[in-house]
Amino acid sequence: MLKNKFAFARLKYSSGDWDTDQRMPANILNSLLEYTTIPLDPQEKVIDLNTNEVFNYPFCYLSGHKLVQFNKQEASNFKKYVENGGFIFVDDCNHDIDGLFAKSFETEMTRIFGPQALKKITNTHPIYNSFFKFEKGPPTTSFELNGWGDDLVHEYLKAIQFEGRIGVLYSNKDYGCEWDYDFRNKRFLAEDNTKFAVNIILYALGINI
Repeated sequence: MLKNKFAFARLKYSSGDWDTDQRMPANILNSLLEYTTIPLDPQEKVIDLNTNEVFNYPFCYLSGHKLVQFNKQEASNFKKYVENGGFIFVDDCNHDIDGLFAKSFETEMTRIFGPQALKKITNTHPIYNSFFKFEKGPPTTSFELNGWGDDLVHEYLKAIQFEGRIGVLYSNKDYGCEWDYDFRNKRFLAEDNTKFAVNIILYALGINI
């Protein structure tokens, strides 16, 4: 059990557009409340990657559509954070492997961690079973099925791992937009599409429920 309340921390960075999917955090927090017993802070936290405040949160979210180009302090904090046990979920709002966000973010990961650090994870990875069971790996988004972005269904996620544990989870599937709706509208869905977010967060926190 967490000693402190879980807070959904969004990373603010100096390039591009970081303030995406504005209804998504409240939706995910509602799912954690509905499915788990972990204590929650009801308000999203926006954390400047330039500051040491990032080290106060075990889970962070980073997203955008445009350029990702960290300054020296941002890159240093990003590296130190994940190497010391932090977890960053990075989601490409363009759901496009050839888009500006995807290309620039992957370039930054090569610059910070080396060219072999960001790799595909298998669809049997423990993150797909940390709470709900996803036997086929990452669930598909409506944006992929509707042919938006690069018109591909991405059948895998990528990650940077340290000692067998994910420090950076990277998605081209645009989960942020998929989950960007008022949580009260969830009742109209045939299946709650935020369940994978619960898996990601519980994996990040190292919680087995």
